[in-house]
Amino acid sequence: MDHVALLLCVASVVQCYSSGLVTESCADLQPHHNGLRPQTGPVSFTITTDRSSYRLGEEVTVKLQALSSKPFTGFLLQARQVGQQSPVGSFTLTTVAAQLLTCSQKPNISSAGCGVTKVCISQPSHCDPAISANCYFMSASTSPSDAAVRYEITGPSDGYISFGLSDDQAMGNDDIYICGIGSHGIVWLQHAFSTGKRAPQVLRLGNVSDIIASVQGSVISCSFTSMNPISTQRTSNFNRIYYIMFAHGPSNKGQIQFHADTFISFDKVDISRPQLVRLGGWPNIIKAHGSLMLIAWMTTGSLGMMVARYLKGMAKGQNLWGKDVWFLVHFVVMNLTVAATTIAFILSFSYAKDWSGGAHPVLGCLVMILSFLQPILALLRCGPQHPLRFLFNWTHALNAVVIKILAVAAIFSGLMLIDNKWLIKVMGGFVGWEALFYILFEVHLKWKVTRTDTLESTMKSFAVLLLAMFFVGNLAFLVALLVGIGML
Repeated sequence: MDHVALLLCVASVVQCYSSGLVTESCADLQPHHNGLRPQTGPVSFTITTDRSSYRLGEEVTVKLQALSSKPFTGFLLQARQVGQQSPVGSFTLTTVAAQLLTCSQKPNISSAGCGVTKVCISQPSHCDPAISANCYFMSASTSPSDAAVRYEITGPSDGYISFGLSDDQAMGNDDIYICGIGSHGIVWLQHAFSTGKRAPQVLRLGNVSDIIASVQGSVISCSFTSMNPISTQRTSNFNRIYYIMFAHGPSNKGQIQFHADTFISFDKVDISRPQLVRLGGWPNIIKAHGSLMLIAWMTTGSLGMMVARYLKGMAKGQNLWGKDVWFLVHFVVMNLTVAATTIAFILSFSYAKDWSGGAHPVLGCLVMILSFLQPILALLRCGPQHPLRFLFNWTHALNAVVIKILAVAAIFSGLMLIDNKWLIKVMGGFVGWEALFYILFEVHLKWKVTRTDTLESTMKSFAVLLLAMFFVGNLAFLVALLVGIGML
């Protein structure tokens, strides 16, 4: 035999919820209309039931009655198990003066019907939210009259999940629905309009019905039917062909924060035609940014540093245009490195048009600044015989090492943003391969100092062999990473 408590929220006016669906009051049963506060005076109504207890499956008749002739303007009635916060059971209406509001149920969302009766987009591709809790999933299906759209959205998050319909693949001027956890732990649904990098503008929920929302563990789910027109900057329900965006992230006291991750459809999608939506890859401008940084700091930069540190002796006495050959090689490849870094830096900021946050942009800016200073310091260096020349040598070398470390860290943080474990592992092998040969070259350099000139030709051959082995492996890792980036 179970016991339930019947809870009631009464509001004198309804200003913000013309539909009467006061979803935000589901948790605390208090009015959240403009300027209204909970009633503090004498109770002006009675709630009676035809029984004080019930068995599972039995019906309980609930009667709500005003104590005066003044009618109700609005009310919210829930049944909760004693001591619990979530609503239980369901109501059957006996009058057209009231309507049902779903506050807490688990939507039955799955990939069944994808491509047959509904449009589906998910990450990982083709995952089923009914089977995997790590599946980010959104679907849309139209009614026979094509006037209403049934949306489903689910995925793990500590704050909110959302989807948007857009004219392009960039965030901004998008029609958005947000399914998030409120400050009281109840899942709510919001309609919003994206203005870009700032928090979206919240709109009236409008003509939305049949809302089912829940959070199970870390998985947030919402399903609902919308007859709202889809409004973006360029279109307003003239067609139903849009890019589909999915974003999720944290929230703070019910306020959504900047998204933690997002994915977008590859092409525009007609949401009235059932299909499996292909995910869009990373923009080519970002791929170019990553490729240039890899080439700069894992190949040309490494070559320039190794030539200056270990291979001066191999070209002793060999000049070209009045300069040592090793110096010319070092000068050319390091200038190419700085040029590639600068281009990659410009590409990333021209795409983001803002500070994206996190460690990656900080590391990238440090690499750019120090890379820009390196050739300037080289131009201001004193002569080889100057007594203070050692200050330049140490400063130049240490700055190069710092840039290298920061660049590698920036590359790793960038790959983590992509969240591709295979690329991260390949990059780890790349760094390990390079570290191994730095050690071998350092040992070879120390060995060379202690040997006689009779072994000079042998040591040169060994250095050439080390260099050849290094760059064969270097190019193999580089090509693997560039191909991986190209496939994103």
